Amino acid sequence: MSHVGVPRGTVRKRRSLALLTAGVLTIPALAGCSSDSEETSRGVPQDIAPAARDRVADGSTVNWAVDAMPTTLNAFQADADSATTRITGALLPTLFPMDATGQPKLNPDYLESAKIIEREPKQVVLYKLNQQAVWSDGREIGAPDFVAQWRALSGKDSAFWTARNSGYERIQKIERGADDLQVRVTFAKPYADWRSLFSPLYPKEVTGSPDTFNDGARTTLKNTAGPFQLKSVSKAKGTVTLTRNPRWWGDKAKLDTLVFRAVAPKDRTKALADGTVHVTDVDSTTANRIALALRDGNNGGQPLTHGPGADLTPAAALRSWALANGSDEEQAEIARAAREKTRKAVAAYGAEQKALRSYAVRKSLEPAYTQLALNGESGPLADDRVRRAVARALDRQELAETVLKPLGLPAKPLGSHLALAGQPGYKDGSGALGDQNTEEAQALLADAGWTRGGAAEKPKDTKAGSEAEKKGDKEDEEKKGTDKAEDKDEKKTDKTEADTDAEKKTEDKEEKAGDEDKEEKKSDQAATGSDDSAASRAEGLYIVGQDNKPGARPAQGPAASSSVLSPSHTAAVQSLALLRQPSAVSGDTSAADTAAKVTAQDKQSGGAPGAYAPMGTAAPAPASVNGPLGKDGKTLTLRFVLPSGPGSQSLRGVGERIATMLEKIGIGTEITKVPDESYFKDHIASGDYDLALYSWPATAYPATDGRPIYAKPEPATDGSLLVEQNYTRVGTDHIDQLFDQAVAELDEKAARELMKQADARIWAAAGSIPLFQRPQLVAVDKKLANVGAFGFAAPRYQDIGFTDRQAAGSPADRKK
Repeated sequence: MSHVGVPRGTVRKRRSLALLTAGVLTIPALAGCSSDSEETSRGVPQDIAPAARDRVADGSTVNWAVDAMPTTLNAFQADADSATTRITGALLPTLFPMDATGQPKLNPDYLESAKIIEREPKQVVLYKLNQQAVWSDGREIGAPDFVAQWRALSGKDSAFWTARNSGYERIQKIERGADDLQVRVTFAKPYADWRSLFSPLYPKEVTGSPDTFNDGARTTLKNTAGPFQLKSVSKAKGTVTLTRNPRWWGDKAKLDTLVFRAVAPKDRTKALADGTVHVTDVDSTTANRIALALRDGNNGGQPLTHGPGADLTPAAALRSWALANGSDEEQAEIARAAREKTRKAVAAYGAEQKALRSYAVRKSLEPAYTQLALNGESGPLADDRVRRAVARALDRQELAETVLKPLGLPAKPLGSHLALAGQPGYKDGSGALGDQNTEEAQALLADAGWTRGGAAEKPKDTKAGSEAEKKGDKEDEEKKGTDKAEDKDEKKTDKTEADTDAEKKTEDKEEKAGDEDKEEKKSDQAATGSDDSAASRAEGLYIVGQDNKPGARPAQGPAASSSVLSPSHTAAVQSLALLRQPSAVSGDTSAADTAAKVTAQDKQSGGAPGAYAPMGTAAPAPASVNGPLGKDGKTLTLRFVLPSGPGSQSLRGVGERIATMLEKIGIGTEITKVPDESYFKDHIASGDYDLALYSWPATAYPATDGRPIYAKPEPATDGSLLVEQNYTRVGTDHIDQLFDQAVAELDEKAARELMKQADARIWAAAGSIPLFQRPQLVAVDKKLANVGAFGFAAPRYQDIGFTDRQAAGSPADRKK
């Protein structure tokens, strides 16, 4: 499955930086911040066709698809990606891999033990290494490797191009223990997530100098210590080939060769059918084709009811035959060519379907979650009330079901930013924000000043009765002469009354908004621009509610006239009166005309149910608002950026449902679809969005890995702000303090309680709204064991192999 929307190199990589200007966030009173015991939650089990090693044949080759060739084999560099992680997992030591429950588990292939032996005056961790653990050149794994990696990643030497140093900067010193198999690590500051360090562990030949660290490990690894070793990297073929490590001291790898092959997501169905890959992530479309292939294998050779030509009706088939055999030679030739094209397509599709019967789709939930990100840097979303309104408008259960239910996976919204269901410490903290509630979302928007008449109002800085208007009116009257003096006096009187009323109405709003509102208005003016802006002209852009699609027009019914934003007919009349005051002075009737139209709509939909229809007639579908909300002459429209690639259909579907949900509370969305390759770098990381969907990976170390994602942006020397990986630009000092306390808390239970409190406050800030855990669909040769949808757990590469000895061999020998 393509990982569009997942930041590249996000596996504990926490030093990406960007720049922005920040606002202030007010945290409301929190619910769900108590130290209740954690929820009992069950994750979805992994699906890998487990088999005992004695049932797995020795020998053979497996081809495993990756999205692209890795740009580096150094997992600590900024451009490391999922292929880097997959390949280094088979080559290098991981001291504490995650188990099936998402917890770090000691790896006995490398460690006999590892534990805190001192807490005062300094934290000291003692590693006892497996005495058989050696690098592929025969040298023992030992303290020099730990020291070199610490120095490279500590951040003290800028010559090392590293993407992160989390945890390593807390180390004071590393020493040899009682013998060469012991490594003693002393921390300058307590570090709860010490198990995250030294994984993967590189040999000192890589980490010992900036040159070898920066360049030496990008395309090759000469010294490794895993069940496999690196044989070759071929960019021309798009392959990274691993072979058994003859010096491996653990369980012998069942496979002779493991080949990681770059296959684009769009090409994976064909690659499976051709037998060029045995294992690959797939999307729901390919998974469905495999399911159909398995079903059709038992249909007794009957014609397929899907694929090319399957929707051809008998009448259409007869007409095609008649044209192909008719007297009109030109039409007959065209018809025969079309029939031949269809015949070839049907034959090719049928052959692919037959080949796909050799595969099974193994499915679980990926250790990553999809979120709705709300950019709080500027514009309407700089107001936490608007962000909370967006969040309260979402039916997260519906969104989870949209993606997971058709796949047969549990469809439950995710309740935490810092743990996934099944992990220790998981607790649903969404109560700090509140459940979906349309009326409360509308009330939040109203409190923030967004109203139905707001789009027609003049901005506050040009309100009726301003000095500029008074001066202009005076000059105009002088030109018209004294014969209109009576009219002038009358207009001046009306203007004075309107000015007084308008100032009274806006005084409270101006005091409440303060400097933040002024900054928001400036940002809005810059963001909205002219109607023919580049964004408006973009091919992949449309505005929900303005596209004349069925259902785009707001419903008009009883609920519309009893909206929270317009509680009664009296409120509509008051709105009309306020809008007519500035028009009476300026001569501009557009505001009054707009208000009149709104009132006319209210009259159509107002009154008691059944007043304009026979008794018993069903009331129209309720509408939360009549038309988009506005403020100071601007409509409430948010830029929603989505990826446009073929592997992102599901993400776009979720985005469009979210847009519909927001439309119900009066928020418009301007959807822009951009290429997958530029989606994250050019839009998310740079802050060029209001709303976006992207994913973060799960972690066993939330105090370390979560802080850069949710940390409050900090001022840089040039006046800008460093956001690290907090691409929503929303954070608070309190959240940072809770992370800092948790990362230094050596009591695991206490650290988890601090993380629950941090999660509740992240929910309340409403910058990131977790939606659901991502589905994990893996197509696997049915004869392969111990590989598939791993869930949280890291693969045991040495256990992967074929259960049928006849299956051993290269893909070329296994053409379907």
